[in-house]
Amino acid sequence: MKKLIESAVEETALTQRRVNFEAEALPHLNEIYGSAMKMTRDVQKAEDLTATVFEKAWKAYDRFESGTNVRAWLYRIMTNSFINDYRRKQRRPDAVSMDDYENSDDFYIFNKLQHDGVRGVDGSKAVERFTEQDVQKAIEELPEDFRLAILLCDMQGFSYEEIADMLDVPIGTVRSRLSRARKLLQKSLWEYSQETGVHQ
Repeated sequence: MKKLIESAVEETALTQRRVNFEAEALPHLNEIYGSAMKMTRDVQKAEDLTATVFEKAWKAYDRFESGTNVRAWLYRIMTNSFINDYRRKQRRPDAVSMDDYENSDDFYIFNKLQHDGVRGVDGSKAVERFTEQDVQKAIEELPEDFRLAILLCDMQGFSYEEIADMLDVPIGTVRSRLSRARKLLQKSLWEYSQETGVHQ
């Protein structure tokens, strides 16, 4: 009888845990999948990453403090899963050096025009002139570390502190990646505007 009671209690606790998990985590399913698509840029990989996120979240749910930021928790699982399980499976190029970008002739010209106040080079204003598809394409072409920073901050609205926690890097690194990512994004859009005449 004692074993039956203990089994019933365990089953009740498991049922309640499942109910709580579905109520807290599942409302974020579509958003997680959308971000997974932006990270992986592949439907099957995005589906796999989303499944991995919720599988890991369920297994770790007993350690999650109910009432805290479940969205940030899910994104932390997703970024860690992406970095650990996906990026390492691919042949990674050498770490991105912004010195290489900023010292290149093309970027020097962009910086000079920006400094001289040439019309159409102001990135903050220029971005407004492009379609969402144009901006998304430019973001997808960013180096991976910068793309993740832009995705988490500018597209998902997480704070620098939250992003630093998700990526396990200092806040200063987050600020640096965002600053450099935005410069690359502005340069990419400026070059596109030169080709298409969008800025004119």
